Amino acid sequence: MSTSATAKAPAPEQPGGTPAYGALDRYFKISERGSSLAREVRGGFATFFAMAYIIVLNPIILGSAKDMYGHQLDNGQLVTATCVTAAFTTLLMGVIGNVPIALAAGLGVNSVVALQLAPRMSWPDAMGMVVLAGFIVMLLVATGLRERVMNAVPFSLRKAISIGIGLFIMLIGLVDSGFVSRIPDAAHTTVPLQLGADGHLNGWPVLIFILGALLTLALIVRKVPGAILISIVAMTVVAMIIEAVANVPSWGLTTPKWPGNPVESPDFGLIGDVSLFGGFDKVGVLTGILFVFTVLLSCFFDAMGTIMGVSDEAKLTDAQGQMPGINKVLFVDGLAVAAGGASSSSATTAFVESTAGVGEGARTGFANLVTGGLFAVALFLTPVATMVPSQAATPALLAVGFMILANSVKEIDWADYTIAIPAFITMVMMPFTYSITNGIGMGFITFVVLRLAAGRAKEIPVAMYVVSAVFAFYYLMPALGLT
Repeated sequence: MSTSATAKAPAPEQPGGTPAYGALDRYFKISERGSSLAREVRGGFATFFAMAYIIVLNPIILGSAKDMYGHQLDNGQLVTATCVTAAFTTLLMGVIGNVPIALAAGLGVNSVVALQLAPRMSWPDAMGMVVLAGFIVMLLVATGLRERVMNAVPFSLRKAISIGIGLFIMLIGLVDSGFVSRIPDAAHTTVPLQLGADGHLNGWPVLIFILGALLTLALIVRKVPGAILISIVAMTVVAMIIEAVANVPSWGLTTPKWPGNPVESPDFGLIGDVSLFGGFDKVGVLTGILFVFTVLLSCFFDAMGTIMGVSDEAKLTDAQGQMPGINKVLFVDGLAVAAGGASSSSATTAFVESTAGVGEGARTGFANLVTGGLFAVALFLTPVATMVPSQAATPALLAVGFMILANSVKEIDWADYTIAIPAFITMVMMPFTYSITNGIGMGFITFVVLRLAAGRAKEIPVAMYVVSAVFAFYYLMPALGLT
């Protein structure tokens, strides 16, 4: 695999060099998209390992918060809810959408649910608002409005969204691995990030990340099939050996140690524990609508950016940057938001870590069958599924981030400042604000303002006016006292 590997994938890996023509191949269009079962399986595994941290992290975020009655969600039940919803929605996206885009509880949205919604109502009320946001997303898809918004985005801005996601996932990889960390406010410095935990690279976990990054990049340069997956497995084994010998103080969320009891029974107690309209009784109609709007906006544009970025990297878009059959993908994404609320795991959305699977060659929904299947297995083997440390998985994000940049940056029209500047704003604001939604919103607003300033109002699609106005209102909500 190389930076040009995604542009034209090699022929399917079949005995004797002959392509596969089974019902499976025809349904998922594996050969048609220049992939193979081997690549799809590798991609499915790579995506799962790159996002398996959500099995641990989502319960931590939701389980640490209390609702207005002081109730906390059970950690074991949250693990089950997270795995069930990720497995169901990822499989659904693979079968219906036929794209290698995995889904799970969205980071950012779960914080909104835990810190903004739950403290002012009960947990079932808060999750009910997530379900309502999902219903609205599906309604927007059914009316064609969501696809219209996506198609209205100029080509160069689409590329900027892909690049911004590339930069964003690189930063995610650096932060999650401990290679970069936030400087505590007590340091009284204006510099927000630093190298390592104390300005230096110390400890075995960071070494695992560095070795993993170098191994991944070296295998990519050598065009070794399965480079990302090989690196993840190899560094997990090395990390387990180091943990056994050195007894490392902390690996973060997961410790690379074979669990004493690898099998756990799932607890489905939170599934369906939802009150659709109870929250409006607690906070009032206007505030309730604004809460639903906040969840909706984050889900809508986070997923839009991820779907654009991943589909573009997988070469599933046409010359205009649009993806055939996008409505199916968007509908499943909306259904996933509602499903996340119904399971009490928070809104489920498309995961940018799906690019790890695309980097391994995944081009179809078959890779999702693998990823979704692994989430289903994790229901019973959660201790095993979460033994891969982030330091072993995050080098994949660094490598894929580079490939996204290499493939997209040259396609932006840098000579036209009315598109180049919004593209620049879009791509840098995603990592700098740690939010795909913020990058899209600020880029859209800048695009509309600069085109108007240049006297090119007629070149602005109506949908861009509307969406930019929505984002402007969203950013002004705190100043207007509406949050």
